[in-house]
This record gives sequence, C-alpha cells and structure tokens, in this order.
Amino acid sequence: MKAHIFIALGAAALISTGLHAQSAYDAYSLSPYQLRGTARFIGMGGAFTSLGSDLSAMTQNPGGLGLYRSSDIGLTFDISPRSYKATTNTGVSKDSQTKAYFDNIGYVGVMKFNGFFSSLQWGVSYNRIATFDRITSGYANPANGSLTNYIAAYTDGVDSADLLDSGDSYDPYFDSDQDWLSVLAYNSFLINNNGSNTSYAGLAQQGSRGDALFRQREHGYVDEYNIDLACNLGDILYLGIGVGIYDLSKTVDSYYSESHEGALVYEQIDQNNGRLTTGNAGFDLTNRQYITGSGANFKFGFVVQPTDMLRIGAAIHTPTYLHLSHSGYGDVQYNYTPDGTTNTNSGNAWTPTYDYNSRLNTPWRFMVGASLTIAGKAIVSLDYERVAYDAMKLKEATYDYGYGYGVEYIDNKYANQDIKNYFKGSNIVRAGIEFRPISSLALRAGYNWQGSAVKSNVYNGGAEIYTSGTNPAYSFDGDTQNITLGLGYRYKMWYIDLAYQHTLQKGIYKAYTPYAGNTDTPGASLSRTYNNIVISTGIRF
Repeated sequence: MKAHIFIALGAAALISTGLHAQSAYDAYSLSPYQLRGTARFIGMGGAFTSLGSDLSAMTQNPGGLGLYRSSDIGLTFDISPRSYKATTNTGVSKDSQTKAYFDNIGYVGVMKFNGFFSSLQWGVSYNRIATFDRITSGYANPANGSLTNYIAAYTDGVDSADLLDSGDSYDPYFDSDQDWLSVLAYNSFLINNNGSNTSYAGLAQQGSRGDALFRQREHGYVDEYNIDLACNLGDILYLGIGVGIYDLSKTVDSYYSESHEGALVYEQIDQNNGRLTTGNAGFDLTNRQYITGSGANFKFGFVVQPTDMLRIGAAIHTPTYLHLSHSGYGDVQYNYTPDGTTNTNSGNAWTPTYDYNSRLNTPWRFMVGASLTIAGKAIVSLDYERVAYDAMKLKEATYDYGYGYGVEYIDNKYANQDIKNYFKGSNIVRAGIEFRPISSLALRAGYNWQGSAVKSNVYNGGAEIYTSGTNPAYSFDGDTQNITLGLGYRYKMWYIDLAYQHTLQKGIYKAYTPYAGNTDTPGASLSRTYNNIVISTGIRF
C-alpha cells in the first residue's frame, strides 16, 4: 500500500529482497504519551517535574526522588469506562468498553547522612504508562472512490506475472519484491488488468455508486520497570538518574468492506481469460497485526529548592531504544456479479503470515517545572514538556553474507524521511493544585493538555500516508485534554488517594490514504472520552 515501503516476510524474504518493513506511522502509533500514574499524580494533572516525593516521579523526573524523607511502598489501580464516537458523512457511530488496570507498584528507600550530603534515595517500580485499548467504527455512503483504485494506481507498471499466485512453485509474496497488498488485491480481483499486463483498474468507475464500512479494534499496553537513584544535597539541590525498561505489546484487528453498483469487474474470474465489464461488486478486507517489543531508556533530572516556598525542576528522557517483532496477515473475501447475468463469482484470498524484526527509537522528552508552597497549606505547580516526535528513528534488518551471515540494523531512510514529513514536536502543559484544610486531608485539581504531534497539512489529508502490512488504515490524534480531581487522606504511616480523570481526545481516521485525484477517502472525525477512577494506597515508614 505504498510506492516505496514494502512488507518483508521473514529472514528468507529479507535476504532475497532487502525489503523495507516499517513505516513512519508505525513509529508514531507505538510512541504514545498518556497521563497515567499514582492517584496523587493524576489528581494534580501530572505536574510533578518540580514536586517529586511520589512514586510516579520515577517515570517523570528522577531528581524528585531526592525529596523523599522516608521510605515508601505503594500500589495503584484504576477502572476506565471509555466511549468512542466516529462521525462520517452518514452520521455518528458509537462504541464503548470498560477496562480495569493495575497501574503501579513501587518502593523507595532512604538512607540519611550528616552533613551537606543529606540523604541517598533509591527506588524500583512497575508502571503501566500507556494502553492501546480503543475501538473505531463507521459507515460512509457514498464512499467517494475505492481502495481498489488506489491500489491500482500505485501498482501500475508492475508486470501481472509478478503478482499472480498460480499455485505452482512461484510465490509472489516471497519470490518478488512487490507490495503485499498489490499481490493480495490482484489475486482477489480487487484490481484487474486494464489493456495490458502492466496497467490496472480498480472497481470504481465513472458513475459507480459505492459505500464503505470499517471497524478497527486495538488493544495492548506499554509497561515500564524503573530503577532510580537520587541524592539530597543540603536540602537545596536534588539530583537523580534512572533507567526504564520497556515491555510493549499491541494487537490491531481491522475490517474494511466496500460494495459497488456499476463496478468495473471481470466477466470471467480468470486473470488469463476474461474481460472487464460493468457489474456489482463487494469485498471484505480483514487484517491482524501483532507487535511486541522491549527496550530501555535513561532519565536525568534535578530539583532545586532555593527557598522553602519555591521549587524548580527539569528532566530529560532519552529515546527508548526498542527491539520490535512484527507479525500478521491479510485476508479478502470477494463477490462479483457482471450485468446481464445472475452468476455471482465469489471466493477468498489470503497472505501468508509475515514475521520480521525492526528497531525503533521513540521521541526525546524535555521538561521543566516550577511549584510554589503557600502558607504551608497549598501547593501550585506548573510544567511544560516538549516531545520530539519528529526525531523518532526507525532501523531495518539487513543480512550480510560477507561477515558471518549476521543481522545488521541500518537506518530506514524512507521511513525516517516520512517521520520528518508527517510529524512535529508536541507541546504538553500540566498544571496542578493541592490544598490541605487539615494536615491529614488533601484536595486536588489538575489540568493537562497535549498538542497534536501531526503536522496540520498531514492531519487534514494533504499528504499520502504510507503504512506497513496489508492494512491501509490509520488514525491520527488531535489535541488531548485531561481534567482531574483528587482527594487524599493520611493516617499515621498509611495513605490512600483517589482521583477522577476526564480525558477528551480528538482525532481522525482514514480507511486508506488520500492520494492524487482522490483526497476524500472514507474516514471519520473521532472523539474519544475516558473517565478514569484511580485509587492508590501505601505506607511511608
């Protein structure tokens, strides 16, 4: 589904063809930022770059760990009712689900000293820092074109002999360097020869009437295991360093269907003996994509407290250096009825399961924050963060016969250029307030805003988006807002915190990319709403 990025299937395919197996969209979709953490952290909008003294500091600013005066052990759960709206040219489709998560468990230890080197803190924690759980569905009528016409447009120039799966020893998926969606479309008659063996036509023609139905379900997670070390220098400067170990899993199940009256179809379903004619056509494209990964990042940060009232903090996160494993397949069910006949030609075609590895460097993150303590009763905190989505980097596997048949990962120059073309740095603003009417009770509120990482012309359909595999669909997130409230209670060593988080995220979905001559492809404007209830509890000793 792209002119310059193809799918690579296993080591044999990589050796024989050197195919590119990634897309810039993969990098984006695997690098989410989400407001997740302890209930106190959530209740104050995540504005903890300068505050510290919370288990979530290990995922944000390890310097904040130095503010601990005593040891801490705690855990966090949340329940998340979620609703999804997709607005198409026919109306609004609604979906919903409720998910429960175990978000965090952590421990912080403190060793105290006499003198300027006041204390040493260390911490370990598990954190679910992102989830991929969401549903997108909708119906478009008219469909304004066809996926098949797009496939035909970029397949033009390819000899159909390279695409045909004739059942003999030649396998077009493994034995050629052609795009897998082109191969699948040709063998399921979504595209047909149009006058020559190197020219193709899709189903939609002048005067055709068609509609489209789509549904995509995503699920999975990003977990981070943190190990942090911090120190307190004279109750003025707090320095910290941390390592985060990533574990990632994402599954995408997608379904896309088109039906056309007045379609351009083969009168006989036989690529070697047929002619194009007008008729009715329909197809269902099903895809499953499964990605797992692991990797590590490093965090460096500090908090400075020049007065008892004021704290200033900053932190930097390196990219997470991920090793990814990809697998999946595509399947087409089709039916065609030429005009003047009652004979419906139907069947299905499918790809083999692909399996390949890649590397991804997620965005750099830079954050600064300041907080003010007022009369010992209230804290006001403000953060700014920059996430460098345009600096993500993808690497693809190559096999070198000259040096022991080893695997080497090299920069994917096409996908990395697309990253720069599609994405920009994202700005995040976090604000929080905590008020203690009595020493044991805390009331909290917060606001968290994240700007879209997608360039406006790309978001609005002004660019051709290359994806991987045989799933041409993609979605981009717009601005995201989080409004939070929280409540905390302390009794001697024990604490319990509650938070409510209302998240509203805008976005767009496209069943396949806009392209030259057809910018209005089937898709939807998205609105996702999450209402999370978060509870944390633990002891400080």
